[in-house]
Amino acid sequence: MGPNALVDRCAELLRRLLPFEAPADAVVSAFFRQHRNLGPRERHALAETAYAVLRRRRLFQHLAQSGRGPMERRLVLLGWQGDAAFLRAALADGEAAWLEHCRGIDPQALPDKLRHNLPDWLAGALREQLGDAEFDALAPALLQPAPLDLRVNLLKARREAVRDELAAAGIGAEPTRWSPWGLRLAGKPALNRLGPFERGEFEVQDEGSQLLVLLTDPKRGEMVVDFCAGAGGKTLALGAAMRNTGRLYAWDTSAHRLDALKPRLARSGLSNVHPAQLAHERDDRIKRLAGKVQRVLVDAPCSGLGTLRRNPDLKWRQSPASVAELQAKQRSILASAGRLLAPGGRLVYATCSLLRAENEAVAEAFTADAGGQFEPLPAARLLEQAGVPGAAELDAAGHLRLWPHRHGTDGFFAAVWQRR
Repeated sequence: MGPNALVDRCAELLRRLLPFEAPADAVVSAFFRQHRNLGPRERHALAETAYAVLRRRRLFQHLAQSGRGPMERRLVLLGWQGDAAFLRAALADGEAAWLEHCRGIDPQALPDKLRHNLPDWLAGALREQLGDAEFDALAPALLQPAPLDLRVNLLKARREAVRDELAAAGIGAEPTRWSPWGLRLAGKPALNRLGPFERGEFEVQDEGSQLLVLLTDPKRGEMVVDFCAGAGGKTLALGAAMRNTGRLYAWDTSAHRLDALKPRLARSGLSNVHPAQLAHERDDRIKRLAGKVQRVLVDAPCSGLGTLRRNPDLKWRQSPASVAELQAKQRSILASAGRLLAPGGRLVYATCSLLRAENEAVAEAFTADAGGQFEPLPAARLLEQAGVPGAAELDAAGHLRLWPHRHGTDGFFAAVWQRR
């Protein structure tokens, strides 16, 4: 495809993304299914450019006002992530000079909102929560693409062996800092045709998500529930930690999300996983297992604002109203999940949100409502017991708190209780 045609195709993709009517990854996937003639490099350029625009939407829309032509084209030129020579060949008269002028603007001379590229409500909430200095460190970190982490399936392979096989395929990888199961890759190579992937020896999973499983710390032979399993990334990690013993329930209200677990489960070699769709958080399955379960992980539905490096559209799709709705749902789900625990059982509540409203506030409300039935446990101590080095660096007032700018992971929160 020629330079102009590819830029036009990218502008078409942006026109579908910018109304924010659906998740960006779903829109991009549907677009590529419609345009199957696009090659791998063309797809990469389109996707990365679209995500670059979503990350810096406020800045690029401000700069685009001084240009000419369709707005989406101007945004594509500002956010282009493909070959630079290819872009130059697509520029019309005056566009090269305009683009050079935009690139020469000192970001430090711009208003704060054009540098942090967050909606006002979110910037205000995070600044109030963190203070100016910490917010100013977090905001630029959220504008960077996330690294690609893997979790090695220790039922089938060892981390060093997977690393060596990746190296043989020309893919650099280093052990993750905290997770004993993780590898962090250099770049974002294609993985789904590699032998170790096809054999189920690893899964793509952020290091922070792996730490949630270590915090849950399921044991051999236990009964464990992944209450909001989704596509099952943490389910698979829980099952491997249980050494394929006991009984592991993967529950979710979405049959579509659970369907995505099936091929991953087949690769994993696990036979102790039992997926099931729940009608709601008061489903009869919960009543039948009440008081019988040793470990429950609740990775609750949330705003996802800790994943802005991967999903930059979320900051434009969420709002204070949607966060308030989520908080009510989180409290209801956590209360239902708590009923499953046997005496001495462990409950982990987690989100990939940065906001106190979805994290500490929900955890504090649960402790108060439980009337002494659940004892809060310090996350750092539990992670140390699970063999996580430097666990004290991950602790915030007894909870697990992960930040992109501090820890290099997605933003995660987790609170832990033991049933008395």
